[in-house]
Amino acid sequence: MPKVTQEYMEARRKQILDAARRCFLRDGFHSTSMQDLFAESGLSAGAVYRHFASKNEMITAIVEENMRDVLDMVHSAARNRPSSSVGALMAEVLDIVKTKTVEQNIAGLSVLAWSESLRNPSLAGQFDDLMTQMRAALTDVVREHQQSGNLTREVSPEAIAATLVCILPGYILQLAMGDTKIMDEVPGALRALWPNSAVPSN
Repeated sequence: MPKVTQEYMEARRKQILDAARRCFLRDGFHSTSMQDLFAESGLSAGAVYRHFASKNEMITAIVEENMRDVLDMVHSAARNRPSSSVGALMAEVLDIVKTKTVEQNIAGLSVLAWSESLRNPSLAGQFDDLMTQMRAALTDVVREHQQSGNLTREVSPEAIAATLVCILPGYILQLAMGDTKIMDEVPGALRALWPNSAVPSN
């Protein structure tokens, strides 16, 4: 039997997740059966189960991939663009979310996943872990800006980071509802709210 390469395995995994995205967005999470996923992916049951044991694993993987992209961007900004304003950083995050919504409708998928997490402890735990990492990454950025005088120190960096994270769900929800015209202005508004100019600190 020929050896299966890692590239082959990754391609099949992507094929399955792309099919799952289409099914979940078209029919909803609970109305999509494993048989639907087999048909949509064009793969056998055995090939699909080799990568994912259930629909829960698929949607968790989709959510994790999307959130990891945002986390990677935040970490990259913190390392490579430390002088960027917090507003500019958040604007970049929202730009990525919008781009991925156009490409993969991650806004719609996120709303579906949030709804499912209310009764799925495993998925809820995954969301909690990813949001904790997001807050931690933003806390580091906020703390650096406070130390340099670009943000007030009257509020803890943890609280400011938590507030910034709260912006994401509202933006994602409105994208999922199709309200994209006014959303075009949100990144610019964030840059205006948190410009590079220094804020006197105590």
